[in-house]
Amino acid sequence: MNYRLASAVTAILAASAAQSVYAQSAQSSQGLEEVVVTAQRRTENLQNVPIAVQALTGDTLSELKVATVDDFIRFLPSVSTANLGPGQGNIYMRGLSVGALGTQGQGSVGFWPNVAVYLDEQSTQIPGRNLDVYAADLERIEVLVGPQGTLFGAGAQAGVLRYITNKPDLNRTEFKATAGYADTAHGAASSNLESVLNVPLIDGKLAVRLVIYNDNRGGYIDNVPSTFTRSATDIGLKGHLPSDSLQINNYDIVQKDINSSNYKGLRAGIKYQINDEWDALLVQSYQDIDVQGVFYQHPNGADSGCSRTQGGSIDPSCPDSLQPLKPLQVTLFNNGYTHDRFSNTALTVDGKISTLNFVYAGGYLSRNSEQIQDYTNYARGVYGSYYQCATYEPGGYAKCYTPSSTWHDKTHNVNQSHEVRLSSPDDWRLRFVGGLFWEKRELNDDTEWLYKSVPECSGSKGVAGSVLNNCFLWLDPSADPKFQSAVPNLNNPNRRNSHTGFFDDFQRTYTQKAAFASVDFDILPKTLTLTLGTRYYDISNEMLGANMGSFNCKQFKPIAAAGPCQNAYGTNLNEQDPNKDTSNGFKSRANLTWHVTDDVLLYGTWSEGFRPGGFNRGTSAHLPDAKGVPQYYIPKSYKSDDLTNIEFGWKTLLLDRRLQINGAIYQLKWTNVQTGIFAPTLGLGNLTFGVNGPEYEVEGIELQVAARPLDALTIDGSASYNKSKLTNSPSLVNNNPASPTYGQPIETTYVGGQPVTVTQPYGQKGDELANSPKLQANARGRYTWIMGDYAPFVMLGLQYQDSSYSSTNPINLYKMPSWTTWDASIGVKKDEWNAELYVVNLTDENKSLFTTASQFIVAEVPMRPRTIGLRINYAFGK
Repeated sequence: MNYRLASAVTAILAASAAQSVYAQSAQSSQGLEEVVVTAQRRTENLQNVPIAVQALTGDTLSELKVATVDDFIRFLPSVSTANLGPGQGNIYMRGLSVGALGTQGQGSVGFWPNVAVYLDEQSTQIPGRNLDVYAADLERIEVLVGPQGTLFGAGAQAGVLRYITNKPDLNRTEFKATAGYADTAHGAASSNLESVLNVPLIDGKLAVRLVIYNDNRGGYIDNVPSTFTRSATDIGLKGHLPSDSLQINNYDIVQKDINSSNYKGLRAGIKYQINDEWDALLVQSYQDIDVQGVFYQHPNGADSGCSRTQGGSIDPSCPDSLQPLKPLQVTLFNNGYTHDRFSNTALTVDGKISTLNFVYAGGYLSRNSEQIQDYTNYARGVYGSYYQCATYEPGGYAKCYTPSSTWHDKTHNVNQSHEVRLSSPDDWRLRFVGGLFWEKRELNDDTEWLYKSVPECSGSKGVAGSVLNNCFLWLDPSADPKFQSAVPNLNNPNRRNSHTGFFDDFQRTYTQKAAFASVDFDILPKTLTLTLGTRYYDISNEMLGANMGSFNCKQFKPIAAAGPCQNAYGTNLNEQDPNKDTSNGFKSRANLTWHVTDDVLLYGTWSEGFRPGGFNRGTSAHLPDAKGVPQYYIPKSYKSDDLTNIEFGWKTLLLDRRLQINGAIYQLKWTNVQTGIFAPTLGLGNLTFGVNGPEYEVEGIELQVAARPLDALTIDGSASYNKSKLTNSPSLVNNNPASPTYGQPIETTYVGGQPVTVTQPYGQKGDELANSPKLQANARGRYTWIMGDYAPFVMLGLQYQDSSYSSTNPINLYKMPSWTTWDASIGVKKDEWNAELYVVNLTDENKSLFTTASQFIVAEVPMRPRTIGLRINYAFGK
């Protein structure tokens, strides 16, 4: 690691002052208040935890006016996201990302996330759709940065984000209510209501806590008038513009502020104190997110005349001036929406067995999402014309039907887990925590791309009198015999919409069994501690189902000349052997902690992280050599990648506990990295597939600073610097034993009979990771004073993020610019009442947070425009 660079960055970050992980009290004169966390499966003062932990307490969340992932991630250094809308993205830590594609089909082809997302004790993450829990009545949000595989298992490879809810209080009657109204520049108004009720039913024995919320957020993206006219530059048309080509427009769905969202939900918890040593907590949570429209903007409209090349960029031969759009505008030809609902049941039992602490934590999460979005720009791509244009004569297409198309994605996810833990008293010199864990995730995904507009052909396998073929009816006796030997597990076995050009229908099952232990030994009591931990895991991973395309189910020629329909093409994973993978082993951690004083802690850590592998949708052959022999077969599966972390950190409280400086310097080595490849122009087909291969190194530093120079003034902030690079540049290797160059790197393929150089699909040595800004920083100051019975306050904050890239794969690579935003608020508190006026994104910045072309047109996800709001709180408790 370059320690001179790290030292320089430390100085810069310290000067900028970063975010506190401590709640502040305007009335206290005792300095910074203590925050308690459970990052090591023990209840501890955060300053005594020898790992990089950030915590946003409930009070801090309220001060920041944040409630969703997009809201609060701006205040977390080393945390980033690639997000296309509420519940439609992945979370990354310390820049460990190779990029993200669209949300469609991610349930089938997406990698399991490398950041674990927990709702209390229940893991919730699935590919491409992080659980966007609304932050109502939270005790805190904990962010554990760096590998956490020992205590949190597979999926916590790069870190853990934990939503910790407030639990029922056995001795306190409490009521809270919050109401807010906000206006967004260039957009519609928003409003929110939230209430909390805590009631002891039997003092000291039984209590219930109820939370309910409803947050309506107005949209700010406008769908503007546009036509869609086919162009000779459309890649699939190859310079030939059909004489009979249908033009469409979107005039009937033009609308302002199309991207409204509504979060509504409730949570009910009941706690029973069985006796002095045992208690039980049962919590039921529901949430429903209803989203309309899209959360991105188009730099250029659909009729710019520019084709999306397979390199992910706009064809330079088409000038942008043909249809430039203003910020916050799109040209869509079909309305879209997202419905995302979850229900979670969690039971926790705490008690003692002799002198040992016992915990049982079980959870059952059921989540359903359904999404429809416009996909009309697929017509500009390589294969769109194959499904939308008919050939009547040699030399090209004679007629093209409507380019209007959509995609539909339905997922059903079930996460069930059970864990038992035993831990020793905290005052033992030799302490331990250990347990057993079992988890099962079921992810069922059914995605249809409805881009086929050529009429369906007549005749079915030559059967006279048939009107429609049965390409999409898997169980029909006339279906292809290869699917009869092993009928695929399908979520939807019925005949599909005749406009469906392709579908994924898969069922993924992942089971993890584990035993873990972590032991602390005080080499010098209360001064020097050695921690050793390990986790034995046994993972079973399975994927069943099929994908299918309808290219052969179209009317290519006039009906009088048409032959019988052929079978659709596809892959049946139930036929693959194996379609199940198992892995097991140990992941460990070692830590040395030195309490220099009661308020100064130094630590060094070595830790490992991992996540499950997965399966591809087929093993088709690609990359023919000069004689037409394929050189590359897509692998059936890909394995886990591995992460190793070496970290040195410090936690300090200085100046009579009025100044806190926490930080860490680290080096991460990420090997055998799971990577998606989408490269049709290289002859690798039109499907993304997963492989292992690249290796990356990240050197970084994180800093959190909090200061309370006056009883009335607090200053908080955080920052991180991450420098990442690709340390190898692996080639695709010929894996066809029948090829004379078997086992050698593939340098040339013959696409359409023409030689094409196979460029490095992983990028070049030294390339950066995706969604990995080098510098992230935020700072804020809050001043509170007393005026009689009133306590006014003012707050000002800023957030900064460096530029970053959308992908490590050069085929869908975009540079996202750096940005700076400002927030401010002013308010007053009196007794149980609190009122404040606030503004978010004060300067009305419009910068892309995530750029992609997964919909075959460049799309940028902007930050929410300037929002001015009023919020009133009432809190009663005794």
